[in-house]
Amino acid sequence: MTARDPVADLRRIAFLLERANEATYRVRAFRSAAKTLAGLAAPEVAERARTGKLTELTGVGDVTARCVVESLAGEEPVYLRRLVATEGTDLDAAATALRTALRGDCHTHSDWSDGGSPIEEMALAAVELGHEYLVLTDHSPRLKVARGLTADRLRAQLDHVAAVNDALPKGFRILTGIEVDILADGSLDQDEELLARLDVVVGSVHSGLNDDRAKMTRRMLAAIANPHLDILGHCTGRMVSSRPAGVKGPGDRAHRPRTRAESDFDADAVFAACAEHGVAVEINSRPERQDPPKRLIRRALEAGCRFAINTDAHAPGQLDWQRFGCERAALCGVPADRVVNTWKAERLVRWAATRR
Repeated sequence: MTARDPVADLRRIAFLLERANEATYRVRAFRSAAKTLAGLAAPEVAERARTGKLTELTGVGDVTARCVVESLAGEEPVYLRRLVATEGTDLDAAATALRTALRGDCHTHSDWSDGGSPIEEMALAAVELGHEYLVLTDHSPRLKVARGLTADRLRAQLDHVAAVNDALPKGFRILTGIEVDILADGSLDQDEELLARLDVVVGSVHSGLNDDRAKMTRRMLAAIANPHLDILGHCTGRMVSSRPAGVKGPGDRAHRPRTRAESDFDADAVFAACAEHGVAVEINSRPERQDPPKRLIRRALEAGCRFAINTDAHAPGQLDWQRFGCERAALCGVPADRVVNTWKAERLVRWAATRR
């Protein structure tokens, strides 16, 4: 039988484990093995597989070695076959139509902040999913626990993204962005000059989540009125379960609570402001967030808001979590023409630039 590509099979397994919300150590085992083998010539990999010496390599264990042997023999690895056979349920028609309409993802993270993978890996996974663009939105400087980007690091990232874009397949591009902290006074945690250079700016509250209703509302309204803000991220800050696999940094702390209540704010005032200023409300697809809850999605829809169905992905496999956001959006009757990431990249960038 014709040999398969063992590196591609290992990466596919890691992707499916991430998507299935499996433990980080399992994902890391397959990504580490793939990285090690990708640095070797194919004849050496084949010889090590033949002589049983794959596990002598750093990052290759018994399970990953067995997958490589099966792949080189032309067989779909058993581990991969089982993952594919136990994938999740199909989307209903409305959610499928909405997912099909999406052209990109406006909220993603890389290992420049608290993500687990390089920008290049995130981009290539997005290409494989059929995206036309990926907005890179690593954290801003005040969120030190997530390695938020200082102004200098963000400038360096912009140069890096430009270089990566030159090497990516034609028809796909990484859009520049940031998930900027909304500070206590409603200001945005990055230099205005830099915010003006970015394609898309997502703003989220990460601190003071227990502020009283009046204070939180003032804070959010001030941020929404800022012309640099394009998308209001995970607006309630709630957590309905523990953080999934593949996330480094604050999500891995043992003392992190499994759940977190919603922040209290005047939703009608906030969504009216979003509609007035043209700020899109994020429908965050992360399984542990499901933010905003469906009752607030419906209120934002009634207020005339636009939406962005984003994954907030911190690993390549999590980019396929948009299905979860689409399910919730479809249940609430959100039409595709109200979702900004159904637009082509040029229209999305033009919309954000006009807000500036």
